[in-house]
Amino acid sequence: MWVSCTKRASVAVAASVLFLSAGSASAPQSQPKTKNVWKPVPFAIVHFNEDAPKSWNLYFSSKRGVLLLRLWKRYLLIDRNAQQVYDVDPDKIIAKGDDVEFTAEENPGQPADITDWRERDIGSLHRLRFRFGEKGSYLDIQTPLKPNGTPLY
Repeated sequence: MWVSCTKRASVAVAASVLFLSAGSASAPQSQPKTKNVWKPVPFAIVHFNEDAPKSWNLYFSSKRGVLLLRLWKRYLLIDRNAQQVYDVDPDKIIAKGDDVEFTAEENPGQPADITDWRERDIGSLHRLRFRFGEKGSYLDIQTPLKPNGTPLY
């Protein structure tokens, strides 16, 4: 009898602790916005007007179809889903070693004037090619695919 009473008491205490912790977790809290960490895309290829730029890096985040390209001192946010490219202010981006921190949900700026948007799979790579303006420069980005042919980023 004594053992069953202590078991019931311990279950009641555990249930009340669980109930109180769940209540405090569901209460709205104003947490500061966390910046997304963007990691470099390994084995990516970038061409600007058919030549490799001297300084570039391509980053991906947890959101599929969105890439961040550093081209010289400029950053471009590339949204493959919406077929949009945004010129991002470099002051909004914080470099942390090989990674960068940037919140894509913030207003990235005005979309760039893009024409001639083309995407296709070429072997084990996904190729994205577009032109800045009507008679502007071409940008060609190639990212690796998974072995089953689906995009990694």
